[in-house]
Amino acid sequence: MGEPIVLDGKTLSKELESSLAVRAQRIIERTGRIPVLATILVGDDPASATYVKMKGNACQRVGIESRKVELPKETTTEELLAKIDELNTDPAVEGILLQHPVPSQIDERACFDRIALEKDVDGVTSLGFGRMAMGEFAFGSATPAGIMRLIDHYRIDPKGKHAVVVGRSPILGKPLAMMLLNRHATVTICHSRTVDLPSIAKTADIIVGAVGIPRFIKADWIKDGAIIIDAGYHPAEKCGDVDLEAAAAKSSAYTPVPGGVGPMTIATLIAQTVEAAERRLGL
Repeated sequence: MGEPIVLDGKTLSKELESSLAVRAQRIIERTGRIPVLATILVGDDPASATYVKMKGNACQRVGIESRKVELPKETTTEELLAKIDELNTDPAVEGILLQHPVPSQIDERACFDRIALEKDVDGVTSLGFGRMAMGEFAFGSATPAGIMRLIDHYRIDPKGKHAVVVGRSPILGKPLAMMLLNRHATVTICHSRTVDLPSIAKTADIIVGAVGIPRFIKADWIKDGAIIIDAGYHPAEKCGDVDLEAAAAKSSAYTPVPGGVGPMTIATLIAQTVEAAERRLGL
């Protein structure tokens, strides 16, 4: 087995942003208006604020507008729903992002599901998930959709492969499993209560770390030649959900951490915002 392929999301995201800048400029020339991504941040969580800032910077690079909507941490579900309703009816807003997590008193699922389907550019609504799972059009959850863009770029075809997704969150593990299933992979979803997880992981042609625990997936869980998709990032430990230092050499391809899945998430969010504008305008 030769050297593994590094699935370089950082480089691909820059290429994608360059093409998005051209598309955004075309929208502006046709309409005289700059597409707007509204980002809602509730409370003062520093990590969330950092993510919102990164998304704003990406908007700026592509030439679209990021409208920051900041609400106090005491905000109620009803107040947040009212703000989402306001953005849903604002013709200048192409996409709406509600930064996760929200404070505990808010019904997050109700708020996600209030976002209009055509503005759900982060792919968080139940309706969008259902449509995507059934093979109908909807904007995919940004991280799984970014992973699919990345593997497509490197001509990795999931068809016929056994994909093991370790993690079942509604915005990562579950939608990615459906996307892989729609592309003819055989998919196993594992989680913290899975019995004998290492044995199942060893059968994977594609293994996805989406569990949120540093270096949870060990090198001896991975069979030679597997494709490793590490969707985790833990800033304190500077690692993902896979013990990549030990495991990468066993793989045929892997996503580095950082520089793999992370940049693709933000680039995909911006891409789906530009696409939302194009769809609305019939471009």
